[in-house]
Amino acid sequence: MNCVAHQSPGLWRHPADRSWDYNTLDYWVELSRLLETGGFDGLFIADVLGTYDVYAGTDEAAIRQGAQIPVNDPLLLVSAMAHATQHLGFGITTGTGFEHPYPFARRLSTLDHLTKGRIGWNVVTGYLPSAARNMGDDDQLAHNDRYDHADEYLTVLYKLWEGSWERDAVLRDRSSGVFADPSKVHHVGHRGKHFTVPGIHLSEPSPQGSPVIYQAGASPRGRRFAAQNAEAIFVAAPTKQILRETVAKIREELVIAGRDPYDARIYTLLTIITDATPEAARAKATEYQRLASDEGSLVFMSGWMGIDLASYDLDEPIGNVASNAIQSAVAAFQQASDTGEQWRVRDIAAWGGIGGMGPVLIGSGDEVASALLEWAAETDVDGFNLAYAVTPGTFSDVITHVVPALERRGAYEREYVPGTLRNKLFGRGDLLPDNHRGASYRVGGAGSTIDDSVRDAAARVDTDAAARVGTDAAARVGNDTVGAATR
Repeated sequence: MNCVAHQSPGLWRHPADRSWDYNTLDYWVELSRLLETGGFDGLFIADVLGTYDVYAGTDEAAIRQGAQIPVNDPLLLVSAMAHATQHLGFGITTGTGFEHPYPFARRLSTLDHLTKGRIGWNVVTGYLPSAARNMGDDDQLAHNDRYDHADEYLTVLYKLWEGSWERDAVLRDRSSGVFADPSKVHHVGHRGKHFTVPGIHLSEPSPQGSPVIYQAGASPRGRRFAAQNAEAIFVAAPTKQILRETVAKIREELVIAGRDPYDARIYTLLTIITDATPEAARAKATEYQRLASDEGSLVFMSGWMGIDLASYDLDEPIGNVASNAIQSAVAAFQQASDTGEQWRVRDIAAWGGIGGMGPVLIGSGDEVASALLEWAAETDVDGFNLAYAVTPGTFSDVITHVVPALERRGAYEREYVPGTLRNKLFGRGDLLPDNHRGASYRVGGAGSTIDDSVRDAAARVDTDAAARVGTDAAARVGNDTVGAATR
């Protein structure tokens, strides 16, 4: 995230951490080059447009801890990083709630051109009430209403990216003096509940057309939205069992949406702390934990779960916390341990102190490599969204110790596939596949008819979601705040 404390509040104090350098291009250029040497698929940058002010009812603790505040715009980083690399992809988070899709379509097309097709967009609907207030609203839309709004937002974008300029519209014919053929540039004529966009897209066709679509959301409505749109899906689960259930449900949703169950890459959040030996890795983890901020962790947890944890004593049993959301989330967290002990508010702070809502793998490169392969084999997850304890040190450690161990097992390929981000991820070309919702808006496509059929089919999905992984709390985490490096 383009901030100091993204998922590990307090670790900015570590002498090896450079997160405070977030507002310099040198930091981001060096990080992107580092990730490319390690063969990472992409750098994913999260974002929020508000402050975490649920804890104690103010944003003072967030400001004090640097907890995702101050935070700068992620899109402005991409050009410099793309110029410094050849293959690394960039997944950039922006919300659908506070910017009109017409200018946003041009911004993403511009980045797709400048990166030669290495841009992805993480679609978020927003969850912080402070963001809504600062944009002139009393609060965010209701959860399902936000997704309904996002459905139309994506419809407008697909019409602009896919249905306005035909791929061969630009002629650059010097002899005739015709730069582009007007007969192959179409007005999209959109008129909907939220947006009216009658004209043409302002950008000529970019390498990918639509950027690679990323999305996260564990609620039934979020999963349905992801199945219709996403090509990469972020999840957060504390245990293999919960992750396995989540991945299976997403695969089912993809089929309901008329896609192959593996048409989207699914990445799970976790943090790796590693070193040359198991002992050195555990000593490093102890050092990191000493610097982790309980207050900063509870600021995040309060915002993600929608309950003020400052109103409870740190030793308060979790069963006394009056929130169904937090009880279901912590019930899931308790499965990460076999002790069966009653969790306290203090335990929530410790859990979230490093890496946020995801698990932390600690060990030598070989130990971590084995653990990653076990997670992949037992859960059917495609890859990992790596949060960090310190930056860039956490990523350097993974490249130094874990990547070689995976290579020795034949489970990691540092060499990149040529072409765009979409082709690197799937190996089937640069453009959206024909069975993707967005492809139906190409000239001669099915248009919006796919929306109704997909929505009707998805409505038949089991709606008993309260006990499923991710709960609404975890869904909100994945939706807006998880961002790191994916592989």
